[in-house]
Amino acid sequence: MKRSRWLALWAALGMMAATGVCLMEVHRHTRLGAAGVKVGAGLLLDEAGRVAARQIVLLPEAVLGIKGVNLPVTGAELDLLPKDTTFGRKMYQSKGDFEVMTSVVLMGNDRTSIHQPQYCLEAQDWHIVKTERVSLPMDRPYCYPLPALKLTTCRVGRNELKQPVQLEGIYVYWFVSAEHLTSERGARLWSQARTMLEKGVLERWAYVSYFTTCLPGQEGARYRELEQFIRASAPEFQTVAGRPSAGPKPVAAR
Repeated sequence: MKRSRWLALWAALGMMAATGVCLMEVHRHTRLGAAGVKVGAGLLLDEAGRVAARQIVLLPEAVLGIKGVNLPVTGAELDLLPKDTTFGRKMYQSKGDFEVMTSVVLMGNDRTSIHQPQYCLEAQDWHIVKTERVSLPMDRPYCYPLPALKLTTCRVGRNELKQPVQLEGIYVYWFVSAEHLTSERGARLWSQARTMLEKGVLERWAYVSYFTTCLPGQEGARYRELEQFIRASAPEFQTVAGRPSAGPKPVAAR
């Protein structure tokens, strides 16, 4: 009995080693696929104002008349994420109280660029109170539903008088490659593995996110604003769309 256990263990270790060698060989002969977002020349700055990269994801300069301001990437992101990660990040703030941060993280040859946002939100003291699968009604280049995950969050902030105030946050995100859209991590990983084995191509995925805040009780109205903002802005930098369907009337992109 003891001998059979040792044989089983060695067989399992042998299979693991063979699988590892096989995967390394497959990865060595793969090429990086195209991105599902627009990439071009631009300056990416870190928190100290230093140039961190000269290639960025090209987010629109303005959306629905709201101008965007480039945001820096944090030192933690630059330290933790692979060096071939490409970023795009802007803050859009209207004359009222609507502001939204749009962010795109695009992987290179290292798949670990794409991460789960839950960890980042919790690290910034945003408590996730609800997670929902949503379907965003897009109208360009044609009408189609864009699958996304919506996280409703909350935390205690400070107002202009430095008094504590409850804040609500709405975080919407999805993943996009040159051919696919999904909100599911499992679907992304499966597609990536299948395409690598079948075509020798490493799909280049991007993680797209939008984040906006509001006061308690305003979540419904704020989400409707965010939904319209996404509908107007995402087609400006995203190059892939989903399956056609009936949808809303177009909204102005700028």
